[in-house]
Amino acid sequence: MNFIKKFFATIIAALTLTSNASAEKISSVMHKLEVHSQDSGGTLIFSDSPEYVRKNGILYTDTVSGDARILFYHLNDTGVRKKFAIIFENASDSKAVIKITRGGLSVPNKNFFAVGKDTQIMYMHNNFKDKIELHRYERKLYQPQEKYFLLKPGQLIHGVCDLNFSQPVKVYLMMYPENADPLEFVDRTEILPKDKNRLRGTFQNMNRTLTLKKPYDWKSDGLGYVIIGDDVNDRFKHGIDATDGSEVVNYGNYGVNYTINFRTKSLTRFCLSPLGGKYAGAIRFKYQGMSGVIQTPKHRLYFGDKTPYEPPHVVLARLEGLSLMRAGIELSELGNYRGTVSFEYSPPGASNLPVNIILMPKE
Repeated sequence: MNFIKKFFATIIAALTLTSNASAEKISSVMHKLEVHSQDSGGTLIFSDSPEYVRKNGILYTDTVSGDARILFYHLNDTGVRKKFAIIFENASDSKAVIKITRGGLSVPNKNFFAVGKDTQIMYMHNNFKDKIELHRYERKLYQPQEKYFLLKPGQLIHGVCDLNFSQPVKVYLMMYPENADPLEFVDRTEILPKDKNRLRGTFQNMNRTLTLKKPYDWKSDGLGYVIIGDDVNDRFKHGIDATDGSEVVNYGNYGVNYTINFRTKSLTRFCLSPLGGKYAGAIRFKYQGMSGVIQTPKHRLYFGDKTPYEPPHVVLARLEGLSLMRAGIELSELGNYRGTVSFEYSPPGASNLPVNIILMPKE
């Protein structure tokens, strides 16, 4: 492994020296910063398959208790107006209390990036709370903003919420006819099969904490980065599709909530850079008793579409811990910090991964 790293470092250095336009093509080598990764928390219910819903039916269902997160992402591809339902059913003979501690829900829209970004901004602001009580074996429809659950043809609905279930509760996510009674319809409809992407399932330990192993010092570390969502340095979660018992992979770790902890020895500039294409999201920072939500990007709906394509040798080098700060790379500013700073991050719906969080000296 060390030989491979040295080999790629030599290639990159040679490219930097020999290129006729080195300042245009390669600005500087970046080094991967080592982090400690730990998963924790409750159960993630993830429903994104079928993404394009072409008939009525149950999109996903499972029984959950304790802390949980529900994330759904579905498009009405039927040609007529449909409604989306979240249904909770008490699976025990004792009273169940469901506490919704935070959430984000976008107005249905045909613009995928607007839906993904709006949902994440709302979720990151962390200002939504609700409570539902269910008597023994009782079933209730949950549509906190009913108009948001009506989808015209081609519109996408996307939402995420954190919950706590005091008793085991069965959760149904369903697309159904506009004028039907969802509590009655759920008993006579079918569970829809997964599409080819198979992005649905139940995943344990819904939170991930990444902590820098040593304080960042640009004088010794140079330009540094932490990569998220590449399934090499940051592994995708594996789970079970409760509708058929099959094993599934959460490609992109959608619905996983990251806490990323940094320590720096001097004032450091932080940026987010998408590597997979178009990207629109939000990230929350906590620093010296302050906190806030930063849109990524701030002044555009999305970015990443203008970042230069990575040639194969650059991709291989990145897999071995080296990356390039190339001309044309798109950056979204996360702020300048000294000492301890943490970010709350979750892969936004509709956006492409992986992403780099880049650290560099403050100019």
